[in-house]
Amino acid sequence: MNSPDFSLEQELRAQGHLRVAGVDEVGRGPIAGPVTAAAVILDPQAIPEGLNDSKKLTARRREALEQALWDCAEVAIAHASVAEIDEINILRASHLAMERAVAALDPPPDFLLIDGNMIPRGLTLPARAVVKGDAISVSISAASIMAKTCRDRLMVDLAQQHPGYGWETNAGYPSKTHKAALRNLGVTPHHRRSFKPVHNILYQDNSISD
Repeated sequence: MNSPDFSLEQELRAQGHLRVAGVDEVGRGPIAGPVTAAAVILDPQAIPEGLNDSKKLTARRREALEQALWDCAEVAIAHASVAEIDEINILRASHLAMERAVAALDPPPDFLLIDGNMIPRGLTLPARAVVKGDAISVSISAASIMAKTCRDRLMVDLAQQHPGYGWETNAGYPSKTHKAALRNLGVTPHHRRSFKPVHNILYQDNSISD
């Protein structure tokens, strides 16, 4: 399997788009916590080695790359809250987080490479959706790393406030431990009430479906 590279960015730079941002989000699958997005503009002369899809990297490697990216790239990170997820649905909330991350880059990018098959409707900049982009573009890989390290750290902090759910290890995903704790300890303000396991606890028969 080939590693992501800078070829898409180089193609766009040749067209005059010198500030190309990779955009990715993390946290669509969890039943607790926000969804987090990052937008990253890499310096072509200082691209950290080893950038890849954040899921393919160890936590230690992600954290080392996170620090390198803060040092040599332009980075913006944003969230959409649990309340927003429940109000507008997880897809729209993930796009909202992306839109917020892009808006936080100053000056703005010339072009966006968006992970996935959809361009968030709130983005007005030129953009391209790249399916499995975190395995193709190092800019998107960098965004995936920044979003994941930020969100994982946030979930560790929330785990200290709400012990027993295992958020420090499951990051809010519906692991067996998390679902058992949801049944035994109840629903916290950080649980997504529109997601089935949480909804079932609140409104149905106090059981959690697998």
